[in-house]
Amino acid sequence: MGVSRLDKFYRRLLLTKLFIGGWGKPEDLKRIFEFRKIIGNREKCRFLVPENYPVYINKTEDHSDCQIHEGFFISPLEHLVPGILPPEAVNARFQFIVPKRWKKNRPVCIHLAGTGDHFFWRRRTLMARPMIKEAGMASLLLENPYYGYRKPKDQLRSSLKNVSDLFVMGGALILESTVLLRWLEREGYWPLGMTGISMGGYMSSLAVTNWPKPIPLIPCLSWSTASSVFTTGVLSKAVNWTELEKQYAINSVYEEEIIKLLEYCGADSFKMSPEPVKQVDSLEHLLGLSGEEAETRRGLLVDPEEGGAGDRLHHLLSSHVNSHGQSLDSLQRSFHADNTPRDNTPRGKNTDSTKYSRPSLHRESISFMKGVMDECTHMANFSVPVDTSLIIGVQAKEDAYIPRTGVLSLQEIWPECEVRYLNGGHISAYLFKQNVFRQAIYDAFDRFCLKYPNLH
Repeated sequence: MGVSRLDKFYRRLLLTKLFIGGWGKPEDLKRIFEFRKIIGNREKCRFLVPENYPVYINKTEDHSDCQIHEGFFISPLEHLVPGILPPEAVNARFQFIVPKRWKKNRPVCIHLAGTGDHFFWRRRTLMARPMIKEAGMASLLLENPYYGYRKPKDQLRSSLKNVSDLFVMGGALILESTVLLRWLEREGYWPLGMTGISMGGYMSSLAVTNWPKPIPLIPCLSWSTASSVFTTGVLSKAVNWTELEKQYAINSVYEEEIIKLLEYCGADSFKMSPEPVKQVDSLEHLLGLSGEEAETRRGLLVDPEEGGAGDRLHHLLSSHVNSHGQSLDSLQRSFHADNTPRDNTPRGKNTDSTKYSRPSLHRESISFMKGVMDECTHMANFSVPVDTSLIIGVQAKEDAYIPRTGVLSLQEIWPECEVRYLNGGHISAYLFKQNVFRQAIYDAFDRFCLKYPNLH
């Protein structure tokens, strides 16, 4: 099946480049990949986050149908891989939207943010408030690192500066989701589940691979790996390949050292023939909307909330000793990088302009991108969720952002999971199919309650 013309058109409206800073510091990539080997194994992670990890509520708003609590905690990644998060992102913020009247049980779904979803307005408006009305279900909205209050001062809007930032975001969200799930359990909420749209779907999937119990998972408009997003999808055209190719050519550490750390590299073949982009009239034309209706829908893609970077809280956790006698401090030391300045100048490489304009360089850089993306985002590189029958994915048939050609399917990696397909592409599904996403959430939660009525 072809890809959506609307997806292609919308991508052309976005002018910002991704990864303008390049791959990220080689020493940071090394630390991330070493940590991925631990966080990709559920058993190894059982004691990374203490059961009683502190979570704080600092504000509550009363509404006619719900209460909205705002809270925060320190990201566990700051303790386990110190300094890998930008200072602004250390403090994890969330909104907890609780119905005043529960219909059945006290269900809570954690929503992770998709690309460009800063602060909480979009998820609260399109998902959380309707879920209160339709199902009496609470929602917890976690703010991604690098977004909203957690956005670094030198980052332009949603455009992550370095490739490594995406991996840091993923590692942080896996651990932060564990904190929130345990906190919700302590507070007596049940059942608990996770969802997200686009990048939020990937991140919620990664988080569930780490959870040691059966849990409903509803990944929407995401797939088995993010590598195809940046190598063959329409977003690949937004990647700053010029800078990535230059760094890859000049600094030998990427292809001589980092590539050896990749455990999942090259098993899936990404080959999509590029389709010519046809000229289209306008966003309104593709959506089939009147001018006024189009303005309303287009407004959903822009977050009206504003907010400056939050203050970093200077709160340190006491050492937690697990059953293996390993403390959080010792884990921290094992991942702590040497603070001495690194010399990233090339060794044994020809650094003149001919070196980083060699004909094969673009192909090599794409291959390296595929390798590092698969290392940190491919679901086959992480533990299989405890019960894959509780997973309901929702995918768009003509999604140009999330290519599925030549990529292992979710069903191949997670037997028994269900995938529901929508007509159209990524953007149209996001704009018009939020109700389908919500229904999938309700169905997954119902499936859990039927299968595990006493698991709380």
